Amino acid sequence: MESSVWELASYVVTVFGLPMAIAIFFFEQRKERANEEAEVYQLLANAYTDFLKVVLEHPDLHLFTSTATPDLTTEQRERMRVIFDMLMSLFERAYLTAWQPRMNEAQGRRWAVWEDFMREWIQRDDFYASAESLLVGEDPEFQAYFRRLLVDERGAPAPATRVLLEG
Repeated sequence: MESSVWELASYVVTVFGLPMAIAIFFFEQRKERANEEAEVYQLLANAYTDFLKVVLEHPDLHLFTSTATPDLTTEQRERMRVIFDMLMSLFERAYLTAWQPRMNEAQGRRWAVWEDFMREWIQRDDFYASAESLLVGEDPEFQAYFRRLLVDERGAPAPATRVLLEG
């Protein structure tokens, strides 16, 4: 009698327990992956907030206007260039860590925020005019993605000039 109880218990574990353990394992893995993605998104959001603080520290550059800032000094052009370099690097980092060809709903919502940021900055004449030179050295896939956004937003690729460095 005792051996038949153990045999029945082993069948119960095999039929119910093992599949349940496997399901719990995959559920926990998926939950851990989602938590990691949320953490990466939060780190990127914090980096963008830090970037906006830098922008606020330079009100003379008028970086929150859509039109180009006229009559910049050489020093102002250099500061603007550095700030735009920081922004493009942040966009590239977001692309490399958050963009995927196939995203679930949460990933898609998070990426849409970054794409909105990119599109917003592309609408700024100074940034748009500098975009091609800012893309030099960036990841090739990110370059292609960003160039598509430039065309989507402005109807044409960015000029290939270094507007910010000219006097």
